[in-house]
Amino acid sequence: MNRMTKIDWVNRSLFFNNKELKYLNNFLKKSDNLTQSNELLKFKNGLKGYLKTKNINVVNSAASSLEIIALLLKLKKNDEIIIPAHTYCASALPFMRNGAKIIWADIDFKTRVISLDDIKKKISKKTKAIVIVHLYGYAADVFKIKKYLKNKKIKIIEDCAQAFGAEIKGKKVGTIGDFSCYSFHAQKNLTTLGEGGAIYVKDKSLFKKVKGLRHNGHSNFKKRKFYWLPAMGNLELDLIDKLPFKATLSEIQCASGHLLLKRIDQLNKKRISRARKFISHFKHNDVLSFNESFLKKRHVYHLLSAYVKPSKNFNRNTLIKELYDNYQIKCATQYYPLYKYSLFKKYGYGKGKCLNTEKFYNNMISFPFHVWMSEKNFDYMISSVKKILDKYSV
Repeated sequence: MNRMTKIDWVNRSLFFNNKELKYLNNFLKKSDNLTQSNELLKFKNGLKGYLKTKNINVVNSAASSLEIIALLLKLKKNDEIIIPAHTYCASALPFMRNGAKIIWADIDFKTRVISLDDIKKKISKKTKAIVIVHLYGYAADVFKIKKYLKNKKIKIIEDCAQAFGAEIKGKKVGTIGDFSCYSFHAQKNLTTLGEGGAIYVKDKSLFKKVKGLRHNGHSNFKKRKFYWLPAMGNLELDLIDKLPFKATLSEIQCASGHLLLKRIDQLNKKRISRARKFISHFKHNDVLSFNESFLKKRHVYHLLSAYVKPSKNFNRNTLIKELYDNYQIKCATQYYPLYKYSLFKKYGYGKGKCLNTEKFYNNMISFPFHVWMSEKNFDYMISSVKKILDKYSV
């Protein structure tokens, strides 16, 4: 941590408790299998039980999940994928890499997730799929979008990288659409030692292809006279003309994920409680505008972001600078509209009509929000924000 920073923007969301550390330590001491074994099965079965679905497998990142999904879509040259411009780049790159045309969608200004009204404007006869990102931990209304798409042959891809455990109408995000990805990165609500992810595929026949696509096409020989012949394992092409790749998790990563899965609801509950506490302190102030949704696990608050209403003497940059310079609190801005990056411009995706996306990005702040932050520091952050708002009389 920067010695000049009291509350840093850290790359770790949680710590393991003593019971979990003991389990992991014993595993490392005694296990003779460090990959593709019992801990993988435990984690997969745990995910199936928690998400209440069968078609789940684990991979090394949400981005890898999307790479596999892009392959399973069997994209053609002119196929279009509608993706919100307000998200992380991994939501778009796999589809670009597989030849799809990206159509940037705007967000709803209040919910900060993809807007159905804008989706309606962007859909065409070439639309192959829509990526619905449950950004910041907030569950977008997949059911509403799904209802609108009922008579259209358009696939729904849920990007749940930031929303593990979030629900809508009693159903976990990621199990409503046709495909989904989850992230277990170091900053996420549930993490598998820094990197990790999971993939959901609704279609059973397509889901069967995930196992090989994520593990270099590994499979078993159908007939063997001796267990050692012709080799330890076979290789198969799960998709015609699409080579598999390596996107697996180690046993220790799966073990950590399985352990944390047992208390993910507790961890999310703490996030919701803290968000409620923070937001309640500014509910009578019209300068900071939060996305509130405390009921029925709709929002699991992976991040705590707010819109800062700009005025003549105060704006988002003022607040971030004051917090950093005078209170040693490091905040951030997220997410730069994807069409503004030179990378996307280089490939012809540098234009987007997303007014809400730009308005929100230009005035948003994201506060440090890891669950292991002490109550003392959390209260210090609240009081610091209040002092700044009072100072500028906003």
